[in-house]
Amino acid sequence: MPVTITMPALSPTMESGNLAKWLVKEGDEVSSGDVIAEIETDKATMEVEAVDEGVIGKILVEAGATDVPVNAPIAILLEEGEDASAMDASAPAAAAPAPEPSAPAADTAVAAPAADVSAGPVATAADGNRIFSSPLARRLAKMNDLDLSKIAGSGPRGRIVKRDVDAAIEAGTASASAPAPAAAVPAQAANAPSAPSDDAIKALYEEGSYEEVPHSGMRKVIAQRLQESKQTVPHFYLEVDVELDALLALRKQINSQAPVNKEDKPSYKLSVNDFIIKGMAMALQKVPMANATWTESSRLLHTHSDVGVAVSVPDGLFTPVIRKAEQKSLSAISNEMKDLAGRARDKKLTPAEYQGGTTAVSNLGMMGVKSFSAVINPPHGTIIAIGAGEQRAVIKDGAVAAATVMSVTLSCDHRVVDGALGAELLAAFKGYIESPMGMLV
Repeated sequence: MPVTITMPALSPTMESGNLAKWLVKEGDEVSSGDVIAEIETDKATMEVEAVDEGVIGKILVEAGATDVPVNAPIAILLEEGEDASAMDASAPAAAAPAPEPSAPAADTAVAAPAADVSAGPVATAADGNRIFSSPLARRLAKMNDLDLSKIAGSGPRGRIVKRDVDAAIEAGTASASAPAPAAAVPAQAANAPSAPSDDAIKALYEEGSYEEVPHSGMRKVIAQRLQESKQTVPHFYLEVDVELDALLALRKQINSQAPVNKEDKPSYKLSVNDFIIKGMAMALQKVPMANATWTESSRLLHTHSDVGVAVSVPDGLFTPVIRKAEQKSLSAISNEMKDLAGRARDKKLTPAEYQGGTTAVSNLGMMGVKSFSAVINPPHGTIIAIGAGEQRAVIKDGAVAAATVMSVTLSCDHRVVDGALGAELLAAFKGYIESPMGMLV
């Protein structure tokens, strides 16, 4: 039976994607692991691998198509021994429009699984997680009334294949259970006021007085995640002023002594932001209870400081993550951040490079912003907002003196970081920034 290749879900937030390029054509033979297409998601361009062997019988969605819903058929794969007549028999069903995707789950600390090019509807477990299985395994499970969520997969990346289903049939396990009853809709959700319609909002403005710009996939995800954060995460804010003179002097000294590379250029050039990333990472190590993520059943206390850094891109932002930042030198952080920021602007990051993390840094100081409060990016427990460094009058030894000072605001998830704990974390960060030599030892 022909296999319907569908638009894969390449990240937990993906609702639809753009089919940027086909790397195969009709009649080409493919094997498991072959790259067959490039898909543009809301945040990156990613390669899609075939997970079945066969011949590309028909391409249903041409290259360049935009907003193709997840699970919509995009091509038909003929299995061994099949010809075009088998494809013709199944083409009407394959070409049927896919159902509207449900609202995506929020990003979690777990990286998105590899794409699964599959036939028919994607199987899901009772908890909503996707079950990766071959088309043949799904057909056999359905014919024998088996629950795929009860079968352990032995294929690539834990994928359920035919031999796993055969073993379950022989053992007499994994029989399908009755479907769980649908969860009741909370009363407050049912009674919540609906947002004004698009037409109602447009009616407030004179026709022709505005330009209507459709939301990009990235903008939709940003809106959804920030709304979710402010509605579900109890934020509170702590602010402190930090003196930068010692840091600026050390930065100048380190940069002046940077070795040159083969192109006769300095091998690194530290920014103030590099010190901030390192300082936040070390502060979390000094106050480990603040290096936490909230889940409904427990707090996750992280061993390492994985620091996300907000990077502005056209019509949105990325938050690439510096992993184990507490273990890395300032020069390593600087070079890694330059690489991640560059690829973020080109939409070349993989999900593993921008998902997860334990905290984040948002720096608007270079734009002259004195201070601001940042919105926490779940599943992080904190985010630190950096304002501009500026000359201010301070009191030292009873006399007025000039110092370079920046205002820093720490946003905390009150479920995992209480007021005193947040203050302790902010004090540790201030200590590393004002005495930066502590970051070099």
